[in-house]
Amino acid sequence: MLSRNAANLYWLGRYVERADYVCRLLDATVRLAALPASHGGAVNAWEAALESASASAAFHASGRRLNEAEVSHFLALAPDHPGSIRCCLERARNNARALRTALTTETWQAINSAWLEVQRFGTEATDPLTLIRLVETVKQSLLAFDGAAHRNQLREATYWFMRLGTSIERADNTARLLDQKYHILLPRTERVGGSLDYFQWTTILRTVSAYTAYRWVYRDTVKPWLVAELLILRHAMPRSLAACYDDAVYYLDRLALDRGRQGRANRLAVAGLKRLEALTIDTIFQQGLHEFLLQFIADNNALGDAIADQYLF
Repeated sequence: MLSRNAANLYWLGRYVERADYVCRLLDATVRLAALPASHGGAVNAWEAALESASASAAFHASGRRLNEAEVSHFLALAPDHPGSIRCCLERARNNARALRTALTTETWQAINSAWLEVQRFGTEATDPLTLIRLVETVKQSLLAFDGAAHRNQLREATYWFMRLGTSIERADNTARLLDQKYHILLPRTERVGGSLDYFQWTTILRTVSAYTAYRWVYRDTVKPWLVAELLILRHAMPRSLAACYDDAVYYLDRLALDRGRQGRANRLAVAGLKRLEALTIDTIFQQGLHEFLLQFIADNNALGDAIADQYLF
């Protein structure tokens, strides 16, 4: 496979996952912003959303005002923000179109439909109800894409590069979401373990479709250290950091067997997985969850760079 084709597939996976994450982030932020301002709602929630989407600097540089309408438009439909849902889906579709013959009809139709659906919402700011409708529409379209790819694509390089991109992007998103909650979202006047803290952790679980999984695994009330354990160390949780690196190692191994060689990306992925497997949640909290997540994000970016050097150039 040509390196540019591999890059198209890898970034197709990343952009689809990024669009899905921003949808989930907007959904969670609408819930959090509904809290009274004295309980950390409104502005604090939307600022945290920008931080979690790595869009704070770009937003403030654009001169927009920090409020629900401006932030939600910037993250959802702004054509001038590369990380908006609209731009992510446009780039995903362009990458898919470049390799149209490598994708099954169902996979192509799913990503094309997702782009057509988001186009119907235009590029202007939307009211809250329209925003929720946009988020739900895109989430369903991307679920259809994932299902089509999983059910119909051959298990060879085309599929492996797509899923590798998904794994790297998902790990980054989960780490940023956890850091948003732990380091940014809870006001300093609120106590850890209070009602606001409980509501925020519950919202984070719902954002990554993990609330039912949490109840099933722990059969306990929502506790910060257990949520963090579920989303960092539990291999059975599909969006956990450990599960993402399980997948990354697997897909890199499949690509290495296909090409007859391994490289730096394989070594970094295995090392990252082993570091996660050697940790306990107590150790992570003792070292500092914020510091751990920042280091993980940096290491994950290094793995992404290594994948690019190894396969995409």
